Amino acid sequence: MQEHEKNLFMLLMLGAMIGLAKLFVSAEPLTVRLAIGRAVMGSATSMVAGVALIQFPTLSPLALIGIGSMLGIAGSQALESYFKRRLHQSEGRHGKGA
Repeated sequence: MQEHEKNLFMLLMLGAMIGLAKLFVSAEPLTVRLAIGRAVMGSATSMVAGVALIQFPTLSPLALIGIGSMLGIAGSQALESYFKRRLHQSEGRHGKGA
């Protein structure tokens, strides 16, 4: 496996672990659907840290992990709140017309 493939795999696993950790510390009931969704969302947002490698090709793995962690946490939180807001807006429109 080449170095960039290792870094991307590491970011993917890091994001999945962040998503699952957020699920374990939340008050929401633990479901398989929620666990998979949080893992995928955390993985996707932490993978954005790979873009930093384009700008800084010699970035150390530790710095990459830090950027991936920050993006995994902040990005998944932002996406989750966005989708919840959109869902509530959508329910409001459908509920008024009925």
